[in-house]
Amino acid sequence: MMKLIRNQAANAITCLNLVCGTLAIVASFKCYEPLLGSGWEGYKWAYLLMGLAAVADFLDGAVARLLHASSGIGKELDSLADEVSFGLAPAMVLGNMMYQGHSAGAWSLIAVLLPVAGALRLARFNVDTRQSTTFTGLPIPANALFWIGATAWYAQHAVPTIVVALTVVALAWLMVCQLRMFSLKMHNISSLATNWAQYLLIVATIVLVAWLHLPGLAVMIVLYVLLSIIKHEQ
Repeated sequence: MMKLIRNQAANAITCLNLVCGTLAIVASFKCYEPLLGSGWEGYKWAYLLMGLAAVADFLDGAVARLLHASSGIGKELDSLADEVSFGLAPAMVLGNMMYQGHSAGAWSLIAVLLPVAGALRLARFNVDTRQSTTFTGLPIPANALFWIGATAWYAQHAVPTIVVALTVVALAWLMVCQLRMFSLKMHNISSLATNWAQYLLIVATIVLVAWLHLPGLAVMIVLYVLLSIIKHEQ
């Protein structure tokens, strides 16, 4: 019994990631309506649920390593959950905002590029053994962070539909391109020469979120891309 619990603990946390992502999608359809008797509109509940999914995504790997319960099934389940929570969920928030709040009509369908690119990104990650200390293309959780920040701004401001569409294309391309991007995992945390980009990104994120609140997350992801380009051109 204990062996079964040990082997399935990480998968249970991964399923919590999937549940949160699915509920975020449900909330996105009531984008501008208060839900559950609260003053929070659907898109804000979606942000919270995607945040909880991100916590579960972090914990499942930590628990699997702690219990020595890593498995091929766990890896595939994790990718499926990430596709829902960080690919499809932010796309549904964006698409519903475009359709319901900004009268973008058929243009709102361009959001489907995000889960398609995210699925390609995750499939490549699963078969590429080189992506341990660096990533090839924008990680899909970073895609979700960008769209949480971008849609938080979009919910309150008029942005031309063509700008939104071009941003979707750019993020989709970043996920499937060959750009090398650094990981926040630091093997020697005392080495500033090695980890300068990670430290700069962490400090900048704190400042940006304190200054701009949620929209600061979108700026942070743009900075992450720029720092990755600089770091890997050295």
